[in-house]
Amino acid sequence: MSDPSDAAPQPDSIQVWDPFVRVFHWTLAVGFFVAYLSEDVLLLHVWAGYLVGGLILARLIWGFVGPQHARFSDFVFPFKAVLAYLFDLVRFKAIRHIGHSPAGAVMVWALLAGVLAIVGSGLVVYALEEDAGPLASFVSTDELSREAAPFALVSPAQADDDAEGYGERGEYGERDEHTGGEEFWEELHEVLANLVLLLVFLHIAGVVFASIVTRENLPRSMVTGRKRPLGK
Repeated sequence: MSDPSDAAPQPDSIQVWDPFVRVFHWTLAVGFFVAYLSEDVLLLHVWAGYLVGGLILARLIWGFVGPQHARFSDFVFPFKAVLAYLFDLVRFKAIRHIGHSPAGAVMVWALLAGVLAIVGSGLVVYALEEDAGPLASFVSTDELSREAAPFALVSPAQADDDAEGYGERGEYGERDEHTGGEEFWEELHEVLANLVLLLVFLHIAGVVFASIVTRENLPRSMVTGRKRPLGK
């Protein structure tokens, strides 16, 4: 009979977040803030939006084919579990989770949905105002733009306008006249961006608070990909 003391010692840390998840997380954060702060530089704003949209699409795929803790099935919790975790968290009694905690999972779902909605509404605005982008062939009122849409990710006129600072479309490269539809999508795009920004700040606050309660540096784990095993 083997002596328990002869068992292999438990490692100080285990791999949790794979490289794709870590790169996605930090690149998405940078891309979002670049897009949010570059509204007046439309060309930069558009390319940052394309980057964010591409990242979200890649993450959606990775959520089905990635390793265990990257898969969506790994962070689906019943509503009661989320409430129970939050209740324990504010009492400094929340247990650690190797992957996403119930509250963290809800935030991930909210951020993915919110950013995806921002990108979608932004593409509609870009198609309506600049007759360019992947959706121009569906929503543009300009026949020539609809024909060129599959190849016009960025409006040539807008690229020239940004290079010169201003253009015929008015300040910041926007049309001087707006239809009701354009105004609706513009306002929706702005509201969604501000809501996601609020979620980001809540996410940061939640991560800091959970790190204190669980005594685990969660931001560092998203850099190294490693966490303490349960029970250590």
